[in-house]
Amino acid sequence: MKVCIIRHGEAGFSASSDASRALTEFGQKQAKQAGLWLKQQDISFDLGLVSPYLRAQQTFAQLSSQVFVAKNETEKNLVPGGNPSYIADLLTALASTQCQNVMVVSHLPLVGYLVNELCPEVSPPMFPTAAIACVDLSSNAAGKLEWFHQPE
Repeated sequence: MKVCIIRHGEAGFSASSDASRALTEFGQKQAKQAGLWLKQQDISFDLGLVSPYLRAQQTFAQLSSQVFVAKNETEKNLVPGGNPSYIADLLTALASTQCQNVMVVSHLPLVGYLVNELCPEVSPPMFPTAAIACVDLSSNAAGKLEWFHQPE
């Protein structure tokens, strides 16, 4: 199963809480461009797992306006301080189903730790906003980092 782990686009700082921070105009553009880039790679998704935070939800909306995502779910544990082991277990369980491609939209530091959890030989990468890491994940939880794309 292919897992594309994506950090949200650039977000503003004026909000009543971290969870309610919205994407900037530039962040909206970044997310849309990331979706277009995925479409150009001829990738579509069976499932999108998205953080409940506003900026991640907005990023997913832009991504999915460009690339096909059959189904999406808000995953409450995809928050900045979320547990990467929990998310890795969830993804490993999905790898043993009919799911072929999954998109995960979340935050630093979780996105980097999740790559490391799935691919222990890879140090947690620093994700710029709207960056994408693609991991090939087998049902025995062995992950291999296939590529890392960051916006220009």
